[in-house]
Amino acid sequence: MEAISVQNLSVAYEDNMIIENMNLSIPKGQISIIIGANGCGKSTLLKSIARVVKPKSGEIFINGKNIKKQKEKTIATQVAFLPQGPICPSGITVKELVAYGRFPHQKMIGGLNVHDKEIIDWAIEETGLKDFSDRAIESLSGGQRQRAWIAMTLAQETDIIMLDEPTTYLDMSYQLEVLQVLEKLNKEKHITIVMVLHELNNACRFASHIIGLKNGKIICKGNPKEAITKDTLKDIYGIDVKLQLSENKKYPICVDFELIRGSNEK
Repeated sequence: MEAISVQNLSVAYEDNMIIENMNLSIPKGQISIIIGANGCGKSTLLKSIARVVKPKSGEIFINGKNIKKQKEKTIATQVAFLPQGPICPSGITVKELVAYGRFPHQKMIGGLNVHDKEIIDWAIEETGLKDFSDRAIESLSGGQRQRAWIAMTLAQETDIIMLDEPTTYLDMSYQLEVLQVLEKLNKEKHITIVMVLHELNNACRFASHIIGLKNGKIICKGNPKEAITKDTLKDIYGIDVKLQLSENKKYPICVDFELIRGSNEK
């Protein structure tokens, strides 16, 4: 079963075509990770699904329903989207930030109800921030801060969460911390996770479904063990790689790589 279906999607910024005639199915209940070089259309794809960017043509379906026929607030009850480098007002606490996630579910009149407060507390608990709920966001570590943003998306109470480079600017331990939280949400709550990652080995380790893009086109897709090969990485990044399987034989690891001369002169 698919959570998201993209059909004949084309997206352009003015005359610059970013995605052209893309067809893609993102499976329900899995962790799908999108990889590719800068400018290949990864973020544009997520923004198009979240209706942040309006496509030039094509159709996008979420849980079998065309997003063109739904209101933005309705889509926000199905898909939570965390963009790159989100910014919040100075002095806001973890609990206050997470509460913003309840906005799509609130009525025009009235504040947070009992269910809203229960979901906020649950999201904070799930992301391991219970002891930090009254702390200001800027006082947290990088990993804790990113977990707070994930808690906010979790509070939207959707069955799909999309994240655009959630581990950027984090060191290795914080990257692992954030990815393990997302993996836990996927396994225990069956939330469909779709994210863009730059770190190839993390993508292979945590993805059940991986999508490789180049110039707005799909180069490879499927489980990492089958999709990530010397040839696909040469095509996507213009690099010659040495791959080996992880100790548990479940996913490939890039252990060395070299730039192929002339690969970026296209």
